[in-house]
Amino acid sequence: MSSRTAAITLLPLALCAAGCASSGKTYPSLAIRDAERVSGTLPVGGVDAVQMAPSPLPGDLIGRIAALESSARESHQRFLAAAPDARGAVRSGRNAAVASNSWASAQVALADLDSIRSLTAIALGDLDLIFTDATLDFVERGQIAQARDKVLAMVREEDAVLAELRGGAQ
Repeated sequence: MSSRTAAITLLPLALCAAGCASSGKTYPSLAIRDAERVSGTLPVGGVDAVQMAPSPLPGDLIGRIAALESSARESHQRFLAAAPDARGAVRSGRNAAVASNSWASAQVALADLDSIRSLTAIALGDLDLIFTDATLDFVERGQIAQARDKVLAMVREEDAVLAELRGGAQ
């Protein structure tokens, strides 16, 4: 590298370094000022603690929760009704060659059950969102939690059936 190239390369670095070496008198100190020091205490006691209660669940939300629970129940019943046929298809396709009709029927039956399960899971997701919104809005959550627990039990039952069928399909 020539001395001229080296000088051109090092010039910007030297200028930056010179900027860092400027006098500290032109900038304010970063030390803690007296006004920034923490002192004093807040009074403890003397004021009765107020118990706050969440607001009641709005009527339109009660209807929406009931509709979601009903929707989940309907899809769960559809799932339970389709499960025996899927069991038969999986049993028939268990040792079949990949791409055979019985294997394909088993895969379609499992996909149908997955599709029905997703409808139940969508209701659960909507109830989760309502529960979260109620928590943030400080609204009574008991009824939401009960509906959510019922739908969660349905989803878990459906997951168990699917896991059983997939274990038998492999």
